Amino acid sequence: MKSKCNETMSMQTQTPSGIVDRVRDDAPKFSNQRGRGETGDRDQATENQYRAVAYSMLAALLRNPPEQEVLNRVTGLADVIEDKDEFAVAMSMLGLSARAARPLELDDEFHALFIGIGRGELVPYGSWYLTGFLMEKPLGVLRDDLAAIGYQRSDGTREPEDHVAALCEVMALMINDGHSLEQQRLFFDRHIASWFGTFFRDLGEAKSAVFYRSVARFGKAFFDFDKQYLAMGV
Repeated sequence: MKSKCNETMSMQTQTPSGIVDRVRDDAPKFSNQRGRGETGDRDQATENQYRAVAYSMLAALLRNPPEQEVLNRVTGLADVIEDKDEFAVAMSMLGLSARAARPLELDDEFHALFIGIGRGELVPYGSWYLTGFLMEKPLGVLRDDLAAIGYQRSDGTREPEDHVAALCEVMALMINDGHSLEQQRLFFDRHIASWFGTFFRDLGEAKSAVFYRSVARFGKAFFDFDKQYLAMGV
């Protein structure tokens, strides 16, 4: 991420209690640093911190209707200097949208988009996007992969682990817990790359979306950024 964006992304990197949580502390992890030198290690640690923040922020916005505390943190993104970089523009637009948003209005918008009467305008689950049905094979594969790296669905939650917010939570946890970039890339490729782009496109075009159009733009820009970042094998 560009340095001009970094100072504004100051939300806490610890993922709040959500859909997915740690179940094992002894799952295999490998250092991200591979002979890069002290300066390179610091730079990569900083990049990973901001990646975790971005994933945590998306998880918070897509898990539940955002409360004022969340909006206050997102508002900081409005200070990003806009230029031809789509990621920077998307960050700034999301911050400006959060500044104007009101929790009660966002509650109505969130319910229309994701809950509705029977179902919302969008169905934010990987199984749905990949098969057209809920609770299908992609969810079973995901659960096996989560168990292998030490995560499971949090106690008390009813959401399946293939919810878009849950997958953002997993990426934030993997980054913060020190899983290697190769492990992150494999998880991203298996469970995120195939449908996040389509989901954020659908969210940006949804009739009920107002604030969430800016969430969609930021989500798509960050998805494109992280796909490229992980493919580089930094």
